[in-house]
Amino acid sequence: MARQHTRLGLLVAGLALLAGACAVPEGTETGAPSDSSTTQPSPTTTDGVMREVPAVTALPSGPSALENKNAPEFPPPLVDPGDIFSGGPPPDGIPPIEDPVFLDVADNIELLPEVEAVIAVEINGDARAYPVRAMVWHEIVNDTVGGVPVSVTYCPLCNSAATYERTIQGNVTSFGTSGQLYNSALVMYDRATESLWTHFDGKAVVGMLTGIELVEHGSPLLAWGEFVRTYPTGQVLDWEAAGFNRDYGRNPYSGYDTPDGRPFLFRGSLDDRASAMQRVVGIEHGGTSVAYALEAVSGGEARVTNATIGDADVVIMWRAGQASALETSDPSTGRDVGSVGVFESAVGTFRLTFASVGDAFVDDQTGSTWNVAGEAIAGELSGTNLSRIPHLDTFWFAWSTYQPETSLISE
Repeated sequence: MARQHTRLGLLVAGLALLAGACAVPEGTETGAPSDSSTTQPSPTTTDGVMREVPAVTALPSGPSALENKNAPEFPPPLVDPGDIFSGGPPPDGIPPIEDPVFLDVADNIELLPEVEAVIAVEINGDARAYPVRAMVWHEIVNDTVGGVPVSVTYCPLCNSAATYERTIQGNVTSFGTSGQLYNSALVMYDRATESLWTHFDGKAVVGMLTGIELVEHGSPLLAWGEFVRTYPTGQVLDWEAAGFNRDYGRNPYSGYDTPDGRPFLFRGSLDDRASAMQRVVGIEHGGTSVAYALEAVSGGEARVTNATIGDADVVIMWRAGQASALETSDPSTGRDVGSVGVFESAVGTFRLTFASVGDAFVDDQTGSTWNVAGEAIAGELSGTNLSRIPHLDTFWFAWSTYQPETSLISE
């Protein structure tokens, strides 16, 4: 018990540091709506297909949910507003990166240790890496990837990365950190209406936009070396160019990623089918929700899990070589948790099944070799890409809270 109290004390201290250190740059007003809702609609994409955003009327105006979560003008909330409460920092006290600058991967291969975690986002051939060493200090990057305005988000308390389009009803906006938590998870706000959104599912849960759900793009956590091999012509976020004075090589949540720990400021009921901090691969597809314990899909140099989720045949690929970014103070020295990719295993109307061979993935039907990004890199199907299914590398408490009907596969 004393050991757990020590961890909790370190975490409280870390959050206090974030609240104090993460001041918005001079001249920026925290929590103020921007004029981004007047931005002209731009092309966006769903499932890789370009489409024009239709011109629509402006987003609704009304009270700010940052200031009053119980305003009578709001539609009925999707969660109890009383369950959303301050985690310490004020709105944008953990400041998003608004004008990200990128470096070419090819010229910066030595930028990070090979095992260090990055969030990988690839849209319309534009591949970008967002190092977790930066995301723990900022949590949101408002960016445009492959011509699509997106918010890349990371919740350190859940170890989860999720990327959403930031075009809402034809209006491009941006997202900020509310400074509040819901079930120990990041709560975002949009700067057009200051409605509150849950990070885990991209839904507006309180405010004028309640009920709207954002379009999600897969953004797995990959080892930096994995990203470099997979996207040699990609780009990586230049965190130093963001203009903040942060200790980017240090994890302020040291000791948080531990199987016998407890989530910070969690007030809900814990699902006792697994320990709260058990790492899982969470997948929701075709109306079916499944969580795979990390141990059930990992092992050796690489491992493949062929499965059916909903009505889709799915393959889960795991490859060793990614360090836990939240276990030690150095984000590159945590235990090896590996990198995961989740894909539909069909190519056209033809279903593939897969096996691991050494540190590679090979399909049984053609003998082609695939990487953890779902691309065939050798063999008959070379150049073919599997359709990615967004998933979350996260903790059991978080996944089971947002997906209470989920099944759990432990072995």
